Amino acid sequence: MTTTRRDFLRVGAASAAGASIGALGFPARSYARILGANDRIQVGIVGFSDRLKDALLPAFFKHAGDLNAEIVGVSDIWNRRREEGLAFVGKRSGTPRAYRNNDELYADPDLDAVIISTADFQHALHAIEAAVHRKHAYVEKPFAETMADNRAALKAVRESGIVLQVGSQRRSGSNYHAAAAFIKQGKFGDIKMVEMSWNVNQPGRWRRPSLVEAIQETDTDWTRYLINRPPVPWDPRKYVEYRLFWPYSSGIPGQWMCHQIDTVHWFTGLQHPRSVVANGGIYMWQDGRENADTLTAVFDYGPLDDPKQGFQVVYSSRMHNDAGGVKEIYYSNGGELNLDTNKVSSKGGLTERYASAMGMKPFQLPSVDLTSRAVRVETAAATGEDEMTSAHVRNWLECVRSGKTPNAPVEAGYSHSIATIMTNAAIRTRKVVTVDEDRQEVLAGGEVFQY
Repeated sequence: MTTTRRDFLRVGAASAAGASIGALGFPARSYARILGANDRIQVGIVGFSDRLKDALLPAFFKHAGDLNAEIVGVSDIWNRRREEGLAFVGKRSGTPRAYRNNDELYADPDLDAVIISTADFQHALHAIEAAVHRKHAYVEKPFAETMADNRAALKAVRESGIVLQVGSQRRSGSNYHAAAAFIKQGKFGDIKMVEMSWNVNQPGRWRRPSLVEAIQETDTDWTRYLINRPPVPWDPRKYVEYRLFWPYSSGIPGQWMCHQIDTVHWFTGLQHPRSVVANGGIYMWQDGRENADTLTAVFDYGPLDDPKQGFQVVYSSRMHNDAGGVKEIYYSNGGELNLDTNKVSSKGGLTERYASAMGMKPFQLPSVDLTSRAVRVETAAATGEDEMTSAHVRNWLECVRSGKTPNAPVEAGYSHSIATIMTNAAIRTRKVVTVDEDRQEVLAGGEVFQY
């Protein structure tokens, strides 16, 4: 018996309602086989995307020989992407199999794991699918774009026992590990402010006009693509350029912000913001998109039971001027930790002059290099890979074999998704957004945010 799409949707609904996966009647063969030291890890691709081709697969092939892993097949509902995937993988990994959809993929009894690189809104649902079939998974970010999907995926993955790595590759960066250690050891002092930005000036960012013109509804499965989103007529832009349209993507929050806000959760142990407000809009690219090209969000973080303790995070992003580029700076009263320069310094710290006037001691952080060399965050055009993604994919494969917890487990994805969903709710409603802890719901102005 194979899992049909109806079964899959039933799993998502049942998981959200609290039913266990084990009670849903999936066959014993869906449980992941135990991998021995010499067993080859057989991996299937769920969605042949640009991100997969340009970064994830180059990283995978770099480590596949060492860790005895191979790509055995490509699942994509779009015939063009499926054929491109087969050609790309076939040059490096024997003769991969083609799967028209994930039902066919998961019918393969030899499959051990999957790499999921599909549309933003599908990640959590495809993670549930992997969990149901007990297949280890590398899942691209954002992990989820709605709290219903987020809760269901967290529950499914935890119950399944699979090794799931969320594609937050900063968690495998040596400089970020050094920063985390510096902060957690108390050397930095209390975080009081964080400034983050992600700026580009690229009219074609997230646009694919030639593919929009080429694709026909008969080339793919529109109903399967929508999964649990409301049924709407075929729209090639919402299929190919989904990042520009809600509820298929939140755009800036899900694509970029989730990477950076994840480091806040990692460094502090906090699971999500206490509140978020946001502003922005489509100020430049009037091309029919629905997601903002300019956004500023302000987060309040801290213990939920102590409003006097905490700090602020300001995140800004614009898609029409790249001045400032990508920035991540943490501030304490003693200076800054700058993840652009990868240095800790006393810049802005409390000096003797101003401290003594208040009967206080100065606080000046030492100068520290977080890494001995620059570590690339974005994909290198020449090689098709970046160091963090390479380390992140390797970490996942190592954990698939060892059973250890990966650097970015499902809980990391769950937390960054809360922040992403809160930001999306804030910019769409212009209300103060909070979290109902008991129900694990995002509230905009006290009301549950719905798409």
